[in-house]
Amino acid sequence: MLDSLPPLREVIRTHGLDARKSLGQNFLLDLNITSKIARSAGSLDDHVVIEVGPGPGGLTRALLAHGAAHVIAIERDHRCMAALAEVSEAYPGRLTVIEADAMAFDPVPLLEGRRARIVANLPYNIGTQLLIGWLRADPWPPFYDSLTLMFQREVAKRIVATPEHPDDYGRLGILANWRCTTKILFDLPPAAFTPPPKVTSSVVHLLPRAAPEPVSLEALEKITAAAFAQRRKMLRQSLKSLGDVSGLLAAAGLDGSERPENLPGSAFYAMARALGAR
Repeated sequence: MLDSLPPLREVIRTHGLDARKSLGQNFLLDLNITSKIARSAGSLDDHVVIEVGPGPGGLTRALLAHGAAHVIAIERDHRCMAALAEVSEAYPGRLTVIEADAMAFDPVPLLEGRRARIVANLPYNIGTQLLIGWLRADPWPPFYDSLTLMFQREVAKRIVATPEHPDDYGRLGILANWRCTTKILFDLPPAAFTPPPKVTSSVVHLLPRAAPEPVSLEALEKITAAAFAQRRKMLRQSLKSLGDVSGLLAAAGLDGSERPENLPGSAFYAMARALGAR
């Protein structure tokens, strides 16, 4: 037993927390699974953890039970506030619940200079946007030590993809692996959730690189957006929207006949540096 709080099914029943598709909600009710996710974030002792979309509080409870010094839980669904208040009472002084839209809320001021770990079963409908926002953090290294996040399996594969997996490789993987090391830790079947989604889910672990390749974020995003807008075409054609591409290609040692899905991240970094120098 994780703690003395009621089983999650009982919590959901008591507070009328039917999962809502409009909020991207799929609740994890098995405390063995939430504990596995909490453990996969590493030792939480003395760490502040930011959680997005706690819902009825299953993962929140696991994070606290596994030693998180403090959890900042950001939840936009007002219906979940009473259930999360019960978790707060069971772990006095260790849980701060913020009723807000995570897409518009900045948790950094609450950290008061401390670093955080972000651990979340992200709502599927905003998971990718949240990740991109965290990868764009400025200054870098960012305010977090690690990201341990749940995504749809197809999104997880895109986050960790390399040119060896061209069907999944693209803008998201280049940005993620430029600034972090990435790894899929394990998968969860639809049956692990209530209601069951139509897809398999994966937990991804990202560790910020202390010193990513020196590249302008804006330039890298422009290069990858242009390149992968027409991913099956030759690079020379894909990059035409950026004007004269000869200098960009030369900087990466390319002739333009290559396809973006076959190029390593280093080629995009080189082109981004040349674009930024214009």
